Amino acid sequence: MSETFPRQYARTNRFTLGAPRAFTVAPDGERVVFLRSRTGSDRAHALWVRELAGGREFAAADSDVLLGGAAEELPPEERARRERSREGSAGIVAYATDTAVELAAFALSGRLFAAELRAGTARELPAAGPVVDPRPSPDGRRIAYVSGGALRTVAADGSDDRAVAVPESQTVTYGLAEFVAAEEMNRFRGYWWSPESDRLLVARADDAPVTRWWISDPANPDREPVAVPYPAAGTANAEVTLQLLDADGQGRTEVTWDRARYPYLARVHWSSYGPPLVLVQARDQRSQLCLTVDTTTGATSPLHAEDDPVWLELFAGVPAWTPDGRLVRIEDEGGARVLMAGDRPLTSAALHVRAVLDIGTEDILFSASPGDASDRMDTEAGDIGVYRASFRGSGDKGGWERIAVGTGPHVASAVRGGDTVVLSSARLESPGSVVSVLRLTEDGGTDPRGTVASYAERPVLTAAPRLLHAGERGVPVAVLLPSGYRKGDGPLPVLMDPYGGPHGQRVVAAHNAHLTSQWFADQGFAVVVADGRGTPGYSPGWEKAISRDLAAVNLADQTDALHALAETEPLDLGRVGIRGWSYGGYLAALAVLRRPDVFHAGVAGAPVTDLRLYDTHYEERYLGTPQDNPEVYAANSLITDEGLSGAAEQHRPLMVIHGLADDNVAVAHTLRLSSALLADGRPHEVLPLSGVTHMTPQEEVAENLLLLQVAFLKRSLGMV
Repeated sequence: MSETFPRQYARTNRFTLGAPRAFTVAPDGERVVFLRSRTGSDRAHALWVRELAGGREFAAADSDVLLGGAAEELPPEERARRERSREGSAGIVAYATDTAVELAAFALSGRLFAAELRAGTARELPAAGPVVDPRPSPDGRRIAYVSGGALRTVAADGSDDRAVAVPESQTVTYGLAEFVAAEEMNRFRGYWWSPESDRLLVARADDAPVTRWWISDPANPDREPVAVPYPAAGTANAEVTLQLLDADGQGRTEVTWDRARYPYLARVHWSSYGPPLVLVQARDQRSQLCLTVDTTTGATSPLHAEDDPVWLELFAGVPAWTPDGRLVRIEDEGGARVLMAGDRPLTSAALHVRAVLDIGTEDILFSASPGDASDRMDTEAGDIGVYRASFRGSGDKGGWERIAVGTGPHVASAVRGGDTVVLSSARLESPGSVVSVLRLTEDGGTDPRGTVASYAERPVLTAAPRLLHAGERGVPVAVLLPSGYRKGDGPLPVLMDPYGGPHGQRVVAAHNAHLTSQWFADQGFAVVVADGRGTPGYSPGWEKAISRDLAAVNLADQTDALHALAETEPLDLGRVGIRGWSYGGYLAALAVLRRPDVFHAGVAGAPVTDLRLYDTHYEERYLGTPQDNPEVYAANSLITDEGLSGAAEQHRPLMVIHGLADDNVAVAHTLRLSSALLADGRPHEVLPLSGVTHMTPQEEVAENLLLLQVAFLKRSLGMV
C-alpha cells in the first residue's frame, strides 16, 4: 500500500530532512560548509564540505560515527535552545567556524567536537560538560562554550580549558540568550568574540526577578514538575547586562548604558570595521539606540536613535559596519522599509527590505519583497528575493539588482564568502529548494558553479496553489482546490488555513509551504490561506495596523478575503471551517466565537487565549501592558466577555489541541478557554497531548493530528 501524505510528512520532518542548510562560505569563496542528513528520513545531520574546484563533497563530521551509534542525550539548556529555534531534527543541528572557515565547532549529546574542514576530520575535545553553543575564536586557536551557565574557553587542541565567567547563583547564566531574546528577538546567542580573538562580549542574564511557572506531566504523576521562568506580559523580565571579558578569564569590564530606559539587549555586532555595536530597546519598543562600545572603559556612546509611535521591528543582520565605517541598518522611511548605509538610503519604496544577509567590500546582500510603491494588486504575492546594492559613491537611491537563477516569483535566501554566493530558491512549480553555487562577476552578473544536492524526499502529492490578492485591501491569499476539481463540479466546503499574525507569512511562492493545505483540499475542501494585516512582507503600515486591536483587524481580513473570493471561487459559504496553530489557533478560536455567522467549525492548536499569559516582548509590542491597557487585553482575549461575544444561540463546534509540555504557549491557555466555554454553556472538544511541546515533532503525533483534524471538520460541517 502506498504511503499517505500525513505519514510521509511526519516521517520526513515536513520534508526538511535530507535538504542542505546552514551554509557558510570560506572568505576565498573556494569552500562551502553546510549541514545535511544522508536521506530524506534520517533525522541526524552531518557536517559537509563542498570544494568549488572540482565540485567534491565530503562529510567532515558524522554524528552517528562520532557517537558510536548511541542515542543523543541533550542537556536541558540545549533542549530549550532547540525549542526556541524550532529545531526538530537531530545530530549536528548547529555549528560555528573561525574566520578562515578552517575549523568548525559543534556540540553532540552535550559533548564538544571540532572538525578540521580542509582535512575532513573530526575529534572530541575534553570539556567541562554539558556543552552548549560552542564557537571558535576568529583565529581558530580557542573555542568558547557554555556549560552550567558558565562561559569557558579551551584551546583548539583540547588543552587549557578555563572558566571565563562563572555564575554567581543558580539564576544567573553567562553566554546564553534569555527566553524573550531567543523566542521573540531572534537573538539565539549570548556571546561574541572580538576580531582579535583576545576578548569576548558576554551577556549576563539573571532571571531571579522572573515569575516561575510549573510545567508538569500529568500522564506521569511520579515526575516532579519543572520550574520555568516565564516573563508574562506586564511582569518582570530577566536582568540582562553585557560584560567585556578577557579570553584568559583575567579581566572584566561592564558595558554601561541606560538600562532603566533601554532594558532589552537586542543585537550585538563586533567586526574589524569599527568598535562594537550594541542595539538596545525600550520596554515599550517604541524607541531604541544603536551604541558604540569603548572597549577600554565599557562606556557606550549613542550612534543612532530611532523612535516610532507604534513599534520598532528588529531585523537580522543589522546593525553592522561596512568596511569603510558606515552604519548599516533597516529603517521605516516614508511608509516604506528601506536599507540604509550611513545617511544614504540604498533602496526605495519599490522594495520592502526584510534582512541583511552579507556586507561585502562594495555592496550589501539583502532579502526583500515587492513594496507598496505600486498597487498591491499588481505585485507578485509571496515573492521574496535576494538583492545586492552598492554603498560606494553617492547618488539617488534605487541602485540594486536581483540575484536569481531563473525568472518568476520565488522564495530565496543566500550566504556569501568572497565572490561566491550560495543561493537557496524555492518555487511554486517544484517541491523543495534548489541550492545554487554562483560566482559574482564584475559586470554584476553571476557565473553558475553547480548545485548542492538535496536528498529530501519528493512529496506523494503535488500542491497547486493560486496566489492572489482578495478584497478592497488586496489581502494576499492562496487558494487550493482538490486535485482533479473541474469547473461545474459545484461549490465546496471551505477551510480557512491561516497563521494570520506577526512574523508568520504563509502566502509564499514556495511549493512545500502549501503541501498540508493541498492535502486538506484533497479531502474535499476549498482551502484558503489569507495573510491579513499584521503579517510581514508588504509595508510597515500593513504590519502595524494591528496595534492595540489584534482581534478585530485580523478577523475582518479573514472574513473579507473569504467573501471576496466567493465571488469568483467555488466556495460554499454555508460550510466554512477554520484551523490554525499558535497564533493561527488563536485566530481559529476567535473566528468561531465572534463570527459564528461566518465560521461554522474551528480547530485551534496551542492557542493563546488569555493574552496576559503570553510573554512581555511579544504581547507588549502590540497591546502595551495589562496594567496600562486592561481594556485592550480584555477586548483581544478569548476568555473574557468580549472574547465570548458570538451570538449565544450559535454554538459552533470547536476542537482545541494543546501539548502539555508546551513552555511557550502554556496549556493554561487552553484550560482557561475550556473553563470559560463550559461556564458559558458552549460545547467543545479538548485534545491534550502528553509530553508534547509547542513544536509537535513526534512522528505519530504529527501524523495523527492531521487525521483527527480532518475527521473533526468533516463531521462538524456535515461532510460525512
